[in-house]
Amino acid sequence: MTAGSFGRVATRAQWVSGARPRTLPAAVSPVVAGTGAAAGLGHADAVRALLALVVALALQVGVNYGNDYSDGIRGTDDVRVGPFRLTGSGAAPPRQVRAAALAAFAVAGVAGLVLVALSGAWWLALVGAACVAAAWFYTGGPRPYGYAGLGEVFVFVFFGLVAVLGTAYTQAGRVSWSTVAAAAGIGALACAILVANNLRDIPTDAAAGKRTLAVRLGDAATRRLYAGLCTLPFVLAAVVAVRHPWALLALLALPLAATPVRAVLGGAKGLELLPVLRDTGRLELAFAVLLGIGLAL
Repeated sequence: MTAGSFGRVATRAQWVSGARPRTLPAAVSPVVAGTGAAAGLGHADAVRALLALVVALALQVGVNYGNDYSDGIRGTDDVRVGPFRLTGSGAAPPRQVRAAALAAFAVAGVAGLVLVALSGAWWLALVGAACVAAAWFYTGGPRPYGYAGLGEVFVFVFFGLVAVLGTAYTQAGRVSWSTVAAAAGIGALACAILVANNLRDIPTDAAAGKRTLAVRLGDAATRRLYAGLCTLPFVLAAVVAVRHPWALLALLALPLAATPVRAVLGGAKGLELLPVLRDTGRLELAFAVLLGIGLAL
């Protein structure tokens, strides 16, 4: 972050880039899978699904802007290999990036309250509040848990279990063990996106004192973890197929895992890992669509 550089005004394209659109499949996928699960349970609702999608997308954008702000003011992004950052590059003042994050969280909160009101499950408002708090304290606050290697736990819980199960419950009023398995699979692929991101950033994160799981595990083990996270969802889909045979449709997404897994296991580093983020997002979305269809049939 260069001193005196905040006299500039970030362009619309820079704000879009700062929202990190390549991560948005991690928000869309659980809603797709959860809606498919709700249909399989006998009640899918388009309006509630759309509200869940707004919540998920707004939370994802809020996390991305919040991460941009918090890492930027800490100096973590002073040496940047990955996607463009608004704060670290000096393109936007930190207060504007923080305001963008809070605005996204506010959108998620409003949509979430409407969804809770329609479903009648008011206890889910507490879950929503936990989602927003977890999103902010990932890299924000005095002791961000993302700096302690717990980011993957947040992603698995909130962009896997909570997002899929919450989407299904607000539509169908219940969940099944198949829904839980689907949620775990979606969570694993969401984690894979973060693992690939943090694999790329091991050198700079270690230098900045950001002890992500990738920094703690080291390069080789992180690559194996990524491969495992891309494999687990297909094992879970096969298990779900015992009760829902059409869940085997999810296996059609397996070829999409080949390219990113090959790149990671082959030693891709730095900018070479950017396509892995894109491809893992596409893999997650394809898996979610196919599994959702399988659960609905």
